[in-house]
Amino acid sequence: MTQLHLVPTTADPFTPDPITDQEAAAMFRAVVTLFRLWGVTDAEATTLLDMPARTYARWKAEGPGRLGRDGKARLSNLLGIHKALRILFREPQRGYEWVRKPNARFGGKTALDIMLGGELTDLMRVRRALDAERGLW
Repeated sequence: MTQLHLVPTTADPFTPDPITDQEAAAMFRAVVTLFRLWGVTDAEATTLLDMPARTYARWKAEGPGRLGRDGKARLSNLLGIHKALRILFREPQRGYEWVRKPNARFGGKTALDIMLGGELTDLMRVRRALDAERGLW
C-alpha cells in the first residue's frame, strides 16, 4: 500500500493571491469601459471607485496609477457584478440596463443607487445579491 506524505506549504488554499499592480491596471481599464456601458457618469464613477475627480480624469486619460487594497477590491467587485450579469442575461444589453432598473430586492432602488452609497460594502451587497440569484449563496 502506498503511503501518503504531507508536503508543507505556506500557501493558504482559502486566501486568493493578491491582485498585482498590472492586473489592477487592466481591471481599471475594463471598469472604465464597463462604466460607459452602464451609462455611469464621471461623478458617479468617482463615488464607485472612492477616488478624487481629478485623479479619475487623469487615470482615465493617461492610464491608472497605483491602487491600494480598497481600490483593487472595488474593481474586483465591479467586475464580479459584470460577470454575474453576463451569466444571468443572454443579451449583454439587458445586463447593462439592469444596473439602472428599480429592483424589489433593493427596496425599489436600482443596483446603481445601492452602489452609489460609496462604501465597498455597497458594491459587495449588489455582488452578493447577484451571486444569490445565480445560486451561489
